[in-house]
Amino acid sequence: MALTKKQVEQFQEQLEEKRSKLLEQAKQTLEQEMVLSPDDRFDEVDQASSEYMQAFSFRLRGRERFLIGKIELALRKIEAGTFGLCEECDEPISLKRLQARPETPLCIQCKEAQEKEEAVYAED
Repeated sequence: MALTKKQVEQFQEQLEEKRSKLLEQAKQTLEQEMVLSPDDRFDEVDQASSEYMQAFSFRLRGRERFLIGKIELALRKIEAGTFGLCEECDEPISLKRLQARPETPLCIQCKEAQEKEEAVYAED
């Protein structure tokens, strides 16, 4: 079932809002969490703890960068008129799935197949 114009507009709004929140969180992290002041370096334990928190924040930001990339791709698909179609099988992605994850590029069947394939490679 094809999405209505209104549904696509709602998804576009959701995706743009999600992207804005992620970018704002990243900006706050850069301004606050990533700066080590001399006061943070009282001793080796404090310094190690602070460096651990920085590394943890960088890993989170890596995942957020990945999510922003998926959001950008979904927005480009909206512009191209291909939003809501699975990248693997070209079938429509269910409305329920899009409502849960509007940035998803795969229908549930193709996503499950991808996860099974990844699990096989992880066992090797």
